[in-house]
Amino acid sequence: MNEPWDGQMQALGAFIRSKRQLANMSLRQLADRTKLSNPYLSQIERGLHQPSVRVIRLISDALNVSAETLLAQAGLLHRDPPVHAAADPAPPDIEAAIRSERRLTDDQKSALIAVVRSMLPAD
Repeated sequence: MNEPWDGQMQALGAFIRSKRQLANMSLRQLADRTKLSNPYLSQIERGLHQPSVRVIRLISDALNVSAETLLAQAGLLHRDPPVHAAADPAPPDIEAAIRSERRLTDDQKSALIAVVRSMLPAD
C-alpha cells in the first residue's frame, strides 16, 4: 500500500473506533450488529484493511452515522476545501474550532475531537 492510502485507512479506522466508543459499544457488539467478524473489524479500526463500500455501509448503519461521513473522515470523499484566514502565524486551537462549528452535531464534534487527539502527539 502507498503512504497516503495508509493514512486514509488509519483515519477511517480511528473515526470508526471513536464513534463505537462514544456509543459505548464493544467491538464484539459492532461485529454482531454488522454480521462481520471481530478480527476483521479490529483490522479496519487499526487501519490494516481497506473495507468495501458494502462493509462501510454496514458499519455506518450500526454506528448510526452516514457512510458519507465515514468516507469523508478517511479523506476518500472530497468536500469543498475549507476557507482559511490570511497568513495566521499561530495555528488555531483545533478543539475550540471544532466545538464552535455550528454545522456539526455534538456527537460529530466529540468524534472529531477524539480522532484529532488520537493523531496528535501528547504534549
